[in-house]
Amino acid sequence: MELNYVISITDRDQIQELAALFQSLELNMGLAMLGKGTATSEQLSIYGLSNTEKAIVSTVADGESARQLFRAAKRKLFMDIPGNGIMLTVPIKSVGGGRTLAYLTGNKTPAGGAPDMNFEHELIIAVLNEGYSDAVMDAARTAGAGGGTVLHARGTGTKQAEKFFGVSLAEEKDILYIVATAQQKAAIMTAINKTTGAGTKAGAICFSLPVSQVIGLRKMDDN
Repeated sequence: MELNYVISITDRDQIQELAALFQSLELNMGLAMLGKGTATSEQLSIYGLSNTEKAIVSTVADGESARQLFRAAKRKLFMDIPGNGIMLTVPIKSVGGGRTLAYLTGNKTPAGGAPDMNFEHELIIAVLNEGYSDAVMDAARTAGAGGGTVLHARGTGTKQAEKFFGVSLAEEKDILYIVATAQQKAAIMTAINKTTGAGTKAGAICFSLPVSQVIGLRKMDDN
């Protein structure tokens, strides 16, 4: 069965509308987290946007439910129009047990195999020391990143990680989400690591996940 983790990044006043879409498709799990955007004042001015607080709303959906959710997000929330948020899917490879699968799929009969992991976009996740998200985002922009969303978190890292790698996760952290093309991904992660990575004040560590479908990204001219 094709199963996806669906992530929506939008203004906070859209949380209830997204929750209503989940309920209309009988998606059992819905999670909302609060974050903030990373657009510069120049970008906000160019595109006529306001620097609003963001929400990251997620759910789990099978392939058909995800496609219906994307169609509804386009029709009701206009998410295919740049500036109205981003919705993306990350393929799920496995789940923990039959009851979990039944809960996440509404008791649908499993079908199909593992998803193809070769996609055009990827979600870069950077975990960094609190207060350094602007520096990390600036580094990412030098490699072509357009923007990101910041979440606040608290680490639960081990002493061994700090001793051997110089990275402490047992403190206040920021998490930065950046959606990029697969071609841009390596350069962006290299730029983050080079100037704001482990051993720097930002202490950023980053990894990426495949994105099987995305709407809401700004289209850039090839020139």
